[in-house]
Amino acid sequence: MKRVLRSMTIATTVLAVIAVPAAATAVPAERDRVELQRRLNDVVAAGTVGALAEVRDQHGIWQGGSGVAELGTTRAVPVDGRVRVGSITKTFIATVVLQLVGEGRLRLDDSVESRLPGVVPDGHRVTVRHLLNHSSGLFDYVQTLPMPPEPEFLSNRWRTWTPAELVGRAVSNPPTSDQPGAAYAYSNTNYLLLGQIIDKVTGRPYREEVEHRIIQPLRLRDTAAPGTSPQIRGPHPHGYVPTQQDGEMALLDYTRMNPSVFGAAGEMISTPTDLNRFFAALLGGRLLPRRLLAEMKTPAVKGGGYGLGLSWRDTTCGIRAYGNDGGTLTYQSWSFSTEDGRHQVTVALTPNFRGEYADVFAAVDALLNEALCV
Repeated sequence: MKRVLRSMTIATTVLAVIAVPAAATAVPAERDRVELQRRLNDVVAAGTVGALAEVRDQHGIWQGGSGVAELGTTRAVPVDGRVRVGSITKTFIATVVLQLVGEGRLRLDDSVESRLPGVVPDGHRVTVRHLLNHSSGLFDYVQTLPMPPEPEFLSNRWRTWTPAELVGRAVSNPPTSDQPGAAYAYSNTNYLLLGQIIDKVTGRPYREEVEHRIIQPLRLRDTAAPGTSPQIRGPHPHGYVPTQQDGEMALLDYTRMNPSVFGAAGEMISTPTDLNRFFAALLGGRLLPRRLLAEMKTPAVKGGGYGLGLSWRDTTCGIRAYGNDGGTLTYQSWSFSTEDGRHQVTVALTPNFRGEYADVFAAVDALLNEALCV
């Protein structure tokens, strides 16, 4: 997407924290960190207001920021700031679902109809597994919503959406596949339904289950599922959307908004530190038994890159990393870890909509490869 906006001056602030375990590794570690910061600066130059990252490897922990936290200021991006992590929420939800499977309270082959009667047409054909790996064929409700710079998008800013309302918008459209399980087609609707299934199985809102099962045990102090609260509490970069003002494109601060529109598909707020900790625990077997972690890594279709709420990428150096990425228009996040946990990287950014998304994503890819391949 290309957006032409009024010119804005963005000050680039470099902030890096370097942890080196031994003097003998200080020189290569310092070189690594300089290169990581350069890659992060490239992300900002490609079309970003601000960006932040955390890398964990044999040299320790590095945190970096670039750009500004808020337009019109020179305030540095908080290097462990809170952001809306979008679809990384799905990995938290999938983990809870698989924990319920491990407890015998749910089965991957249970139909949606058996758990949510009458909610989905032909729900007897769609299983929990199909929802988790995006092979249900259900239409993505996000495609039914207005997007910026449409005026209706802004009028929905404070609106509270219910999962039933959003699922209803989705199922009023024909499915993308005639046969559930036959093809991969990413749909946020799947995870709204999984949130409802968690509610039904446990008798508690999925937010409480995520809090009880993941956030509290792992001490993810800066992670939350905010529900309808518009705030991002604690230090955070501001997020923006493109709008029309006096016939020209401009950026509107959209940091505060009602996140119920994302729900179980993408509402969570977190930090690079917390996300790295979460994926280390998940891939290290602390949250799921081995057999269910293996299920999580099984692609929906042969040769695909998405399993049960978990995705993966093969780096330029031939290393496979597991994690997820997510976007909420105002924020984009990526969090990936090697299977052995020796290399982890999380990066988040706030787009400025001035350039091509492809350029931003290419810069992020270069940063991820730099972090995972050193």
